Amino acid sequence: MEDLTQRQIEILRSIIQEYTLGGEPVGSEILEKKYKLGVSPATVRNEMVELSKKGYLKKTHFSSGRVPSAKGFRFYIKHLMKEKEMSTVDEVAYKNSVWDERNETHRLLSQATKVLAARTGLLSLTATVAGDLYYSGVSNLLDKQEFLNLNLSRSLFGLLDELNYWEKVLNRCVKVDEDILYMLGEEDFNDPLFEPCASVFAEFESGNIKGIIGVVGPKRMYYEVITPQIRYFSDLIEKLINNKE
Repeated sequence: MEDLTQRQIEILRSIIQEYTLGGEPVGSEILEKKYKLGVSPATVRNEMVELSKKGYLKKTHFSSGRVPSAKGFRFYIKHLMKEKEMSTVDEVAYKNSVWDERNETHRLLSQATKVLAARTGLLSLTATVAGDLYYSGVSNLLDKQEFLNLNLSRSLFGLLDELNYWEKVLNRCVKVDEDILYMLGEEDFNDPLFEPCASVFAEFESGNIKGIIGVVGPKRMYYEVITPQIRYFSDLIEKLINNKE
């Protein structure tokens, strides 16, 4: 699978699981204690060095441990992640939460953005090609340790006033082959300050209405839970707008 051995894949999976849980650089000792990898700590350390050389892990300045890079997360999302199927109860809850606003697109998108923030615990955002921008859940990010960095939070919240930025994201979402756009860290946000950040967006389109809805949060979010929710909600919005028209 790409350029990784099966052992390296298992170590990468374990590192991503541990990093997502705790948000701290991961060392070989914790992997050996918590995850049954079947190899010695020395072997784990050697493999972590190889994963770093291949670009899947990064070494931080403040710890001997490693954190997954954007490349590591992309590999996980593409090859290892098992999406958590939404329950019927969750689907009904999403539908009921926006049903009363279905006949007015502006109110529908505004309510959908609020609901997504509440259900994911992240910052949610909806943008359309018509220049509409909705966001909700700013306070949710202040509970995440990554956003205790004042410079990062100030820069991210500043982007919420820049419609042109989200129009570019919308255009990227239209161009990707997959139904979900993942923006991971510095390389996708085009700013080293945003290395700890990630976004997950899906497109909706109906008639002359086209847009994206998704979330912004730490790169260590639970993609297997977030992704199916955003996919379902974007499809639901599209259906409700179509039915109205």
